[in-house]
Amino acid sequence: MENLILIFISAILLNNIVLSYFLGICPFLGVSGKLESALGMGMAVTFVMTLATSISWLIYHEILLRFQIEFLQYVVFILVIASLVQIVEMFIRKFSPPLYQSLGIYLPLITSNCAILGIVLFMVAKHYRFHEAVTYGFSGGLGFFLVLLIMAGIREELAYADVPQVFRGAPLTLITAGLLALIFMGFQGLLGT
Repeated sequence: MENLILIFISAILLNNIVLSYFLGICPFLGVSGKLESALGMGMAVTFVMTLATSISWLIYHEILLRFQIEFLQYVVFILVIASLVQIVEMFIRKFSPPLYQSLGIYLPLITSNCAILGIVLFMVAKHYRFHEAVTYGFSGGLGFFLVLLIMAGIREELAYADVPQVFRGAPLTLITAGLLALIFMGFQGLLGT
């Protein structure tokens, strides 16, 4: 149980997939302009990440390792992620058309979101057991969700701030992301790791 708590806290705060490994930057910067879009994208990524780690773990251990074809892991993991994203996209299109419109091109981009593939590959590299892999996938998604919501909240507030012209847009967004990364690095000292 202690190991699961460490995995959970580490994936959210200490080794955040966006701020520590710089994976998933495209949707992080692209969708974090509005809080509503960030909320929808964060939930979708968390859902896909959790399912992708659990399904990929099963496929990797029950098929790829058993038949000694681990070299196919990249192709298999990408197919699993792409299939899950299609299911999520169909669900959102049917049950929340406004969210589907607000996410726009970023919803299909979850397929190529390197944060999801990164979590799945890290899960294999860290030799997690099934329950650890599911915890890691879920908490990695929550970490992505948390950072996305924080960034969206900051960017919505900055829209009303008197910012010098040279810093408006991408420069201020990148400075804010850098400051967030520094803040999250501070959690390592706080938790004594």
